[in-house]
Amino acid sequence: MTTSRVAITLLVLSLVSSVPAGAEDQPPADQPSASGSPEVGRTPLRLSFLDGEVSFWRPGAADWAPARINTPLAPGDALYAGSAANLELQVGPRAFVRAGEETQLGLENQEPDFVQLKVTAGHVSLDVRALSAGHTFELDTPSAAFTIEITGYYRVDVSETTTTFVTRRGGRATMTPPGGASVAIAPSEQVVVQGAETPVVETYVAPELDAWDRWNYERTDDLIDAVSTRYVSSGVYGTDSLDHYGNWRVVSDYGPVWVPDGVGAGWAPYSAGRWIWDPYYGWTWLDDAAWGWAPYHYGRWVYVNSCWAWAPGPVVVRPVYAPALVAFFGGGGFGVRVGFGTPVVGWCALGWGEPLVPWWGRPGFVGRPWWGGWGGPHVVNNVVINKTTVVNVNDVNVYQNVHFPHSVTAVDRNRFGQDVLQQARLTDVDPHHLDPIHGELPVKPGPASFVPAAGHAAQPPETLLRTSVVATRAPHDTFASLRAEGVRTEHAIAPPSPRLVAPPQQQHSVLSARPPFGQQSSVERPRPPQAPRFEGTWHGEPQSSPAGRVGGGQGNAAPPHYVLGPSAPAPHAEVPRTGSERAAPPPPEAGRREPPSAMQAPRAPARELPGEPANRVFPGHVEAQPHYSAPPAPAAPGVRAPHTGHMGRGSSAESSRGASQGGGGHGH
Repeated sequence: MTTSRVAITLLVLSLVSSVPAGAEDQPPADQPSASGSPEVGRTPLRLSFLDGEVSFWRPGAADWAPARINTPLAPGDALYAGSAANLELQVGPRAFVRAGEETQLGLENQEPDFVQLKVTAGHVSLDVRALSAGHTFELDTPSAAFTIEITGYYRVDVSETTTTFVTRRGGRATMTPPGGASVAIAPSEQVVVQGAETPVVETYVAPELDAWDRWNYERTDDLIDAVSTRYVSSGVYGTDSLDHYGNWRVVSDYGPVWVPDGVGAGWAPYSAGRWIWDPYYGWTWLDDAAWGWAPYHYGRWVYVNSCWAWAPGPVVVRPVYAPALVAFFGGGGFGVRVGFGTPVVGWCALGWGEPLVPWWGRPGFVGRPWWGGWGGPHVVNNVVINKTTVVNVNDVNVYQNVHFPHSVTAVDRNRFGQDVLQQARLTDVDPHHLDPIHGELPVKPGPASFVPAAGHAAQPPETLLRTSVVATRAPHDTFASLRAEGVRTEHAIAPPSPRLVAPPQQQHSVLSARPPFGQQSSVERPRPPQAPRFEGTWHGEPQSSPAGRVGGGQGNAAPPHYVLGPSAPAPHAEVPRTGSERAAPPPPEAGRREPPSAMQAPRAPARELPGEPANRVFPGHVEAQPHYSAPPAPAAPGVRAPHTGHMGRGSSAESSRGASQGGGGHGH
């Protein structure tokens, strides 16, 4: 870019009007677009772990397809865990939903303060370690709807005729059966519901933790103990993956940055994965990497010392999810290097402080330069501007990263969003002949755009697909949204309508034999019969951490899958603890082997960037400078004590720890 061009750009930016301070940082009101979909204000549920055969279906798709880790879920999506399979959804920064084998789980609705899930068969846990005031989860089953408004651990098991719901760790819930009064479920209580149309409800003392519960406790403990939370806003999902697949450094121009391991020569961000269609956010990037959530939906990418690094920017109170943080291009700048005979669509990662130009949302939001959730400086055409400056999108035509090798990815426009980027071309382009696409992309989704992977996957039994559930709210009409976008849906499978019941107004406890706090009851409450309780056996091996893992690379055990079956002893005996005392982890067992993983590439040694003190100054920044906290010395950022991941790692059953992030070819 010439000096005269910089001068003209500065002159244009200086003449435009201003808005109140901070207005550009705030996302627009969560208003529905013409299709009924809000643009911002909510983070999609994240499919954060897979083990075994898990199937995925989204309205608009022609068939069930294999699920993929880091898929963002939208209302209407359904998942099915096959035999000997597990899956995990991250539903909050410190909240997780997990499902075991032969479980069908669906997302019915999501609003900023409400998540509605459907369970038609199998067993599901909801481990909520933090929940904002006024936020609610609802689990809809064939027998009743369960409403959860406080932290705790919850489990629901659904069979053909029986639904069992358990509360633990101080959790309380409300059960609403069809046509009946709402029922308050106290902490450490089990409710067994027999039948669906006219259910019979019985309550018991919660049974002891089994292997499935212990695995849930320990995995959550490990996930929320991520070192990367020092450098990333607390509302960002997937930070634990950053600990295992890269290293943090502090550089003078950008503060803390994260460098991925094992990406190979010639790699660039947004080059290995695919574009899928999200009914809420439109075209959304789904990366192949197990760590590919936070770096592709938050922050910016920078090129430092001949390698790519993810820069989250200064920590903000309210991080804002984006379907991708890229600039799209058309035009003739690709030339013959791309090798396509038809029009192409190209893209590259946004650089430090550059605005996102949305391609989704309502009129007035699409095509408007936007820094929602970004706490660093605003940079337009390589110039730092005042945050109150209104920018005309037509003046945004220079992007930092297009000048670096292999930074731009391009595909045939007819293949965009149809499959994995096997035919993508990483190329050196002429940045002066690239035309930025400001707004809606010139491509429409097809049936292949609604699934995260090609191929057929196991479909749930027809009886489960036809099973109706009890719900307090009608599910979101995803088909109406798709039709408003011009997407054909006649081939899609419509789920059955739920049986709607009034939301809980008054809560009536089933039992009145509970004594006041501190007094001993003379009535011994029964324990449940053995039939509703599941016991099982463990299948799976701990997974050794790849070379270069943060924290020494030892003991990154794979969560095993849990198979329902005849009663079997727990994998270990629980050791009672008092207070915050923790037992030392047992030594790893001999003869363990690592399960095969299609997601994990060979890991290269960590590449180090030159570190500097964390207090830095943005070059040319005219406003108050953000303050970074330097990592503790002398240990490198991202270091934490290694652990074995053994299920016997010590502490009581209510606060046990130690399961790791690996497993099954798709885990962390």
